[in-house]
Amino acid sequence: MCANQSGSRRMPLDAFYLDYMQNALSKDEVLLSVEIPLPIDNQLFRTYKVSKRFDSDISAVCAAFCITLEDNSIKDAVVAFGGMAAIPKRASLCEKALLGQHWNQSTVDTAKQALQQDYTPLSDMRASAANRQLVAKNLLQRFFLDTQATASSNTFNITVFETV
Repeated sequence: MCANQSGSRRMPLDAFYLDYMQNALSKDEVLLSVEIPLPIDNQLFRTYKVSKRFDSDISAVCAAFCITLEDNSIKDAVVAFGGMAAIPKRASLCEKALLGQHWNQSTVDTAKQALQQDYTPLSDMRASAANRQLVAKNLLQRFFLDTQATASSNTFNITVFETV
């Protein structure tokens, strides 16, 4: 929610960021709050941050995943990344590849390929474009592994970096 002396208004998060270092607030508005709904029973939600230093550092890539399952089929999917474009952006092709599919490794593999088409990341001092693409796909894989009923992230040696 944002407000100025005239009143307040709500806007969806995907409408807040307009371009690099530009948002939808007018000059006299301030951001009052961000509302994040609690996940419901059939939703899987995780966020991840990849940076050189964990705490006070800008991420090279950050990710947010939320899928709603109905009988192990994906009824709704929200996949968004920061660091992959000029502004935080949803991965619409990845989301489309997930919708209606079973939540399994085959679906994740297909969604990772679609994810590659969602962004054309830049190379900078935080990461190369190729590294960002790889990290984004690996974060989707981690989300899948983290959300398996029989697995926990402590059971696997999970890394978002490619091993040779």
